[in-house]
This record gives sequence, structure tokens and C-alpha cells, in this order.
Amino acid sequence: MERVTSSPEPPQSQGLEAIPRKSLEPGDIAVLVFYFLFVLGVGLWSTVKTKRDTVKGYFLAGGDMVWWPVGASLFASNIGSGHFIGLAGSGAAVGISVTAYELNGLFSVLMLAWIFLPIYIAGQVTTMPEYLRRRFGGRRISITLAVLYLFIYVFTKISVDIYSGAIFIQQSLHWDLYLAIVGLLAITALYTVAGGLAAVIYTDALQTGIMLTGSFILMGYSFAVVGGMEGLKEKYFLALASNRSTNSSCGLPREDAFHIFRDPVTSDLPWPGIFFGMSIPSLWYWCTDQVIVQRSLAAKNLSHAKGGSLMAAYLKILPLFIMVFPGMVSRVLFPDEVACANPDVCQSICSNPSGCSDIAYPKLVLELLPTGLRGLMMAVMVAALMSSLTSIFNSSSTIFTMDIWTHFRPQASERELMIVGRVFVLVLVLVSILWIPVVQASQGGQLFIYIQSISSYLQPPVAVVFILACFWKRTNEKGAFSGLILGLFLGLVRLVLDFIYVQPRCDQPDERPAVVKDVHYLYFSMILSSTTLVTVCAVSWLTDPPSKEMVSRLTWFSRHDPIVQKEQVQPAATLSHNGIPEATDTSFQLEMAQDNSSKAHSGDGIHKQSKMVKAILCLCGMEDKGREEAPTRMEAVIVSLEENPIVKALLDVNCIICISCAIFLWGYFA
Repeated sequence: MERVTSSPEPPQSQGLEAIPRKSLEPGDIAVLVFYFLFVLGVGLWSTVKTKRDTVKGYFLAGGDMVWWPVGASLFASNIGSGHFIGLAGSGAAVGISVTAYELNGLFSVLMLAWIFLPIYIAGQVTTMPEYLRRRFGGRRISITLAVLYLFIYVFTKISVDIYSGAIFIQQSLHWDLYLAIVGLLAITALYTVAGGLAAVIYTDALQTGIMLTGSFILMGYSFAVVGGMEGLKEKYFLALASNRSTNSSCGLPREDAFHIFRDPVTSDLPWPGIFFGMSIPSLWYWCTDQVIVQRSLAAKNLSHAKGGSLMAAYLKILPLFIMVFPGMVSRVLFPDEVACANPDVCQSICSNPSGCSDIAYPKLVLELLPTGLRGLMMAVMVAALMSSLTSIFNSSSTIFTMDIWTHFRPQASERELMIVGRVFVLVLVLVSILWIPVVQASQGGQLFIYIQSISSYLQPPVAVVFILACFWKRTNEKGAFSGLILGLFLGLVRLVLDFIYVQPRCDQPDERPAVVKDVHYLYFSMILSSTTLVTVCAVSWLTDPPSKEMVSRLTWFSRHDPIVQKEQVQPAATLSHNGIPEATDTSFQLEMAQDNSSKAHSGDGIHKQSKMVKAILCLCGMEDKGREEAPTRMEAVIVSLEENPIVKALLDVNCIICISCAIFLWGYFA
């Protein structure tokens, strides 16, 4: 799993002693207000600057982003407020082992640009379900994945980020929880709806700078107070809560707190699971997840996409220093609250009997930083929340519009696709707000179990299908679908078992069945990946091989095949099993959409539009300014795999340096 979050528990009235009810000073409020105005300004500027009235302009930022906003957006999309709350909380509770997720992600984001992206570019795809549809034919795999992706986005990413941000905002500003969330979602949705991917990427770039600035300042304060790294290593093991029961092991710091590789049987993150079980979900997140791949596809060319991935990879080194270590410092400075071990005391402090490590980062910000800087860090948390939400909103609307809506309405005009994409963002906002009480009701760490389960039990089968689709020409639709369904079924069975048999608290006996208690979720990820792999290979071998059209330019080994002539790639729409016309690929649907759009425009001049409709269309960049010109067809996203030899060599050398840095960190902290 790429996003590691501890379970944010609903803060209630009796749980606010942990974070003193300090009011933000006028200086803090001023910083926050200035930040909001600045972000809205950047969003509106990028909205005016970019083409938003075409499918490519809205969903792929016109395909003309340079490397630095792409890299910043990749990092900001990944680092949500859940990272600040969750990574710091995990650092306070168990040490630096969670850094493994970040370092794994470093390798995966480089694999995206150097290995997977050339395949997607050669295949000229805009969404991941579309890639599988063109690689395997049929609709059942792509529709299954489109629905699965939307499920994962809405019920894990959105809920966790919103609630993590809400902990920080509610306890530091003392706003009503729903007021804070609704306000944030409204501003976030406003420039996502109005500006499309370009607004998202530019604001992500701005907010990455804010996040890094604020985080580095807090890191400096933290290490200064605790006496540097040596002071932290010495004092962390002495950070025990005074309310801890002396005859219990609960609340004791782990002996291996400063090691990433841990015991393969008894530890919280076994090292074989880190190497193998964690890598597959990490590949899913960085190489096949719509949120991430969409940012890379928006780059001007392959070199800029590689530069963006390199920038994101270098930034992935930072969470250990700007989130995990400050979380450990928080435990040293405030052991009675952050490291509380008595369930009754923890319940009174943070409303979570399992522990209060999640308050580590907010506690540090509100206790340690002076006026002004406290406001800046509030802005950082809001930036993290909004960056993640804008990314998810935009990518979800892309999947829904391109993969689900066009399935049922293949003749939809381009204007209809634009409107549906924007309306779906508003639907997501509504669902997110309605989902908050469900998140709030998650007590005793169940939200953390929920997120981990979704990640480890649903992502590996999808990742294996993508890997085989990209690297084994013999993989066919029957094999991919069989492996996917079997893997998802096994994952759902384990998911249900995890919900039924909840992990007990430290002071309670563990009476769960052996399959739940003894099989770590990372080991189960390995089992799931292996089962899916064997099933896909076996069924593919025993059935007909895929046609040449389904392999050409859609695998690593065929990415340089000559481009098939246009008339071969654009068959007439076929009838699906239920009699609904069904176009065979999204780019064809989009070209039909633009043709329909031009026809519609040519005949609608006699209709008068109200001022309200005109204002809404203007906000969404869909004015009828070009009626006399038929809209252009949707061009390729990145048209060529060719790279400047000097730039390519420079990028390759940088990639080797980046990997070397990661290997050094693995070795140093292993």
C-alpha cells in the first residue's frame, strides 16, 4: 500500500486535552487567509491560461506540461494529510519501519517513467481501463476495473484524507467538523470543476512548495529541541507514558524502532513482506493507478515525463526526515499523550482506546511553532488535503466519463462529456460529505484495518494483470479475467474475515483464527499475487492467443511496431450483448463525440441561452466562442517515444544516482 495511515479517530469533546485549546493568533489567521487567496488565484490563472473546452485540454491538461509541475503534482497527489497524520503517528508508535512504503514508492515511480509509460504512450491511451480494453478486447475487464477504481478512491483515499485533515483543522481551529470539511471541499471542487487537470497540476506544484517549506521548518525545530539525531536515538527509548501499567508490555518502544528490516515472523512489518508483498501494491499505485499515470501522460513528451518522475522520486526520500522523525520527536516531548498505553486514559485523551499516536504531528505543530509559522503549517495541512482531493476528483471524473459513460452513450457529444465530467466531481463531493459519519463511527483502529485491507487485498490481482499484459504477449482476455476475478474473490474473503475478527488491543488476548492472526497482510499480498499469476498464465496457455492487433504497440516488446493504419483502428460501433451500440476504443469515441459536437453546434444558432447558462458555461470554459470552427479531433497524448540522446543520457544518469541514494538509505537503516 502506498499511502500509510494510522486510523484517525473522531475527536470528541472529552478528547481535546491532548491538544491545548490554543486560539490561532491573528498572524496565523492572516497566513491562512493569504494562502487560500493565493491558491485560488493560481487555480484561476491556470484555468484562464489553458484550453479547457476539449476532452484532452480538460482531462490531460492539453498534454503540454513540463517536467517540474508534473513531478510536483506526482508528489503532492501521493502525500495527503493522511501522510502527515499517519506517518508521524506510525513513527511515534513503532519507529521508522513505515519508511519502507516511501522507499518502495521511489523505485516504482521510476519504473513508471522508464518501463510502463512508453507502453501507454505507444498505445495512445488516456485511462488505465482503456489500456486493458485495447490490450484484451471486450468490456468486462475495463468496466470491472473502472468500478473498482472508483470504489477504492471514494471509500479509502477521500475518506482518509478528509478525516485526517479534519482532525488537524478541528482541533487547532476549533471549527465545527462539518463546516471545516464542507468549506474545504467546496473550494477544492470549484477549481477542479472549472479548470480540469491543468488547474490541478499548477496548484499541486504551488502546494508542494508550501508543504516542503513548512515541513522542513518543523523538522528543524524538532531536531533542535531534542538534540539532533543522536539525542532522538537516546531519548526515544526512554519515552514512556507515566500512566503505563508496569506489568504490561503495552506502550514500550520497539527495540528495532530504528530499523526498517524486521523479524520475518513476529514483527509489525516482516522483511520478506517488505521486499515482495509490498512491491506489488506499490507497482499498482505508481504504475497503473489513474491518479498517478494521468499526471505523467500530461507531460509534453517522454523526457519531461521522466524528469517529473525523477523529481517525485527524489522527493520521496524526504518523508522519513520531515514526517517520521518529527513523529518520533513528538513522542519524546509529549510521552503521556502521544505514547499513552492505558486504554481508559487514551480514550479520554483522543477518543481512541488503542492509542493516541495519531495526534503526534498536530501536537508538535501547536506546541512547538511560534505565531505565523503555526499558520503556515495549518496551510501545509490544508494544502496536503486539497492536493490529494483535487487529484482524486479529476481522475475519478476521467474514469467515469471515458470508461463508464461512453460505454452506455457512445454517441455522446464532446459538450456532454465535459458536462458529465464536471457534474461527477460534484457527485463525488456529495458522497464524500455523506461518508464522513461512517468514517467518524470507526472506533478502535478499524479505519486503519479497513484501509490496509483494501490496499493489500484488492490491488495485487490488478497489478499482476497489468504486469502480464505489458510483458507477456501470450496473455489473453480469458486468462486476465479469470485471474482478476479469482484474485478479487480471495481478497474479498480475507477482507470480510478481517472485518469480522478485529485485531485486539495490546492488553487483550488474540483469539482470531490462524488464517487471520498468523498470515500478515503483506504475506497475503504475496499469496494473492502468486495465485493470480498462476491462474492468468494457465488459462492463457490453454486458450487461444490474442490477435496481432491486441499486441501491437501495447506491450514492452511490441511498443516500436509500425502504427496500424487509421481505418483498421476505427471499426464501426458494434452491438453489445444487450443491443446498445458499443464503440471499441475511447479515442474513437472521442472523435465521434467531437464530430457530433460540431454537428450540434452548426444547428443550434437559433436557440437563445439564458445569462445563467452562459455564466456557467463560461466558468467551465465551454463558451460557444468557436461555433464557426469545427472542433479539432483529439490528437495523440504524447505522439512519439523519441528522445534527445543527450537529454536521455542525462536522465538515465540521474535515475542511477537516485536509485543509489535509495539503496544507501535502505542499507543505512536496514
